Amino acid sequence: MAKVLVLVPFPMTEENRAQRREQLNAVQLGPEIEFQFESVRAAPKNYVSQYDLVLADMGMLEAGLDAQDRGFDAVCIDTMSDSGVAALRSALDIPVIGPGRASMLMAMLLGDRFSIITMWRSWNHLYTRTLKDLRLTDHCASVRSIDVDPDNQGLLKGKEDTVFPLLEKTALRCVEEDGAQVILLGSTTMHQAHAYLQRKLPVPVINPGPLSYKMAETALGLGLSHSRAAYPRSLAPKDNMVAAMLDAAQTFGH
Repeated sequence: MAKVLVLVPFPMTEENRAQRREQLNAVQLGPEIEFQFESVRAAPKNYVSQYDLVLADMGMLEAGLDAQDRGFDAVCIDTMSDSGVAALRSALDIPVIGPGRASMLMAMLLGDRFSIITMWRSWNHLYTRTLKDLRLTDHCASVRSIDVDPDNQGLLKGKEDTVFPLLEKTALRCVEEDGAQVILLGSTTMHQAHAYLQRKLPVPVINPGPLSYKMAETALGLGLSHSRAAYPRSLAPKDNMVAAMLDAAQTFGH
């Protein structure tokens, strides 16, 4: 049985983490793989600046450093920012999958132009960075926001009647006005809207979290992991220092 660790990017209760775990219901996975969801110990309030992203990378790195030693066969990062992916790849031999890059690359398998729909304009810098890294800027038809403050804990629960139609209207504008052939959900916190949007829209809608789980399963099935030439190991890893920093973060608050 293959074991995959899914790192949730904010400290949260088991009840809130269960809403993240619901993403497993949106993808067909084989019987020989299981997923365990765990929260980071500390994180920024949200991902709106480079300052926040450094904190997010550190939280993810610490949370996943011992994944291989604990018997996990792969790690998935539950945020479109792909926080901690590069750092964990330099530390681990097992596959580390982030939904940001995976979503955009999958979009290029399904069409030639894609749009990203998101809750909040303040997240746009996350997509811009990944688009530039992948040199896919010319293939992104648009990034459109519904300008509704996100809830990283409760997600979209209780907001379906207002948020889902807003997302549908925004996605249709991406297709009809911007020429998008594929729609990407801009956050794993939006996963509860995927089934609704896929029924309503005339183009494929990519659900980033479940995609990352399938990518992990595929990588394991093919015996593939990241290239050590692309992600070299640290010459002087300081795992104890990383753990001490997160101990301090918990002591003084998240």
